[in-house]
This record gives sequence, structure tokens and C-alpha cells, in this order.
Amino acid sequence: MQIWVGLGNPGPQYALHRHNIGFMALDVIADMHGFSPIQKKFTGWVQEGRIGSEKVLLLKPATFMNESGRSVGEAMRFYKLTPDALTVFHDELDLAPFKVKVKRGGGTAGHNGLRSIDRHLGPDFRRVRIGIGHPGHKDRVTGHVLGNYAKAEQDDLATMLGAMGSEAHWLAEGEDARFMSDVALRQQD
Repeated sequence: MQIWVGLGNPGPQYALHRHNIGFMALDVIADMHGFSPIQKKFTGWVQEGRIGSEKVLLLKPATFMNESGRSVGEAMRFYKLTPDALTVFHDELDLAPFKVKVKRGGGTAGHNGLRSIDRHLGPDFRRVRIGIGHPGHKDRVTGHVLGNYAKAEQDDLATMLGAMGSEAHWLAEGEDARFMSDVALRQQD
């Protein structure tokens, strides 16, 4: 079993924020792969399903970003899983908008959601880094991260999310490089 966590902030006012791209990714994956209806569990919202032959639990913490680790830790302990069964989808300032990269372990790059998960479970989990681009100056970061995607970005956003959902089976199988490659190819069409 794998747990895939999407990072975001709860509430409709945050729904289209760049910081909520993890929630958006999980919503698309759940829709495309026929996951169960949403249930409240582990201080979050969960959906169960299969991607290929792998059982996957999708978890969106209902805590604010800086407390995400609490929800993730509850789920990991309940299922007695180790960090190698965890994948976290999150926004990444240091990647160009709509670029998708996967890595295992590493630092938190100042991301409060990652920092919280790291505090609860350590750094050795897989991350799906979803580029939101850097606004250019550190004083503009908060407004950028907590800002909505612009109308002009909607098509690229939909294409990227659709590509991630379509290629999610590679992630489930542990084929991170193939996932990244195929998502990039779909975005070029």
C-alpha cells in the first residue's frame, strides 16, 4: 500500500492558490482512476483506490500547511508504513511553472508543509515537485504562492494535471523517471 499526500490549505478561499497544487493533483488522480468517495479520516480527507495493481490512499490534510505532518503521521502509523511508501505532491518555487520533477529525500527548501512532514517522519519520502516558478524577489514570494493561477495559466494547468493523472501508474510502479518523461511529453502535444 502507498499513501499519496497532496499539500494545500483547507477551505474554498484557497482552492486555486498555487500553494494548493498538491490538492489539485490528487483531485485529478482520484477522478481519473475512479477512487472511492471522500471520507474524513486522519485529520484530513481520504480516498481509496487502485492505480494499476497498487493500492493507493490519497490524503489531503485538513490542517493548515504548517501542520500537514500531523495528518500524514497519523495515516502512516495507522497502516504501519515506512517513509518509502509515502509520496507528497507539492508546489515548488525553484521549478519553472508546470514543470514536474520527482525526487526521494532532500531538504524542505523553506516549504512549511514539507518541513512539518519531515519533523514527523524524517526526510526519506518521495516528493512530486510541481513547479510554480519564482516571482523574482523574495518580498513577492508570499503573494505569489498564496495567489490564484491567472486565467492565462488555466490551459497549461489543466494540461499538466491531466498529464500527471494519465501517467500516475508509473509513479505507483516506482518508475519515477518514466513518469517525469511521459508527463513532459504529454505537455508538449
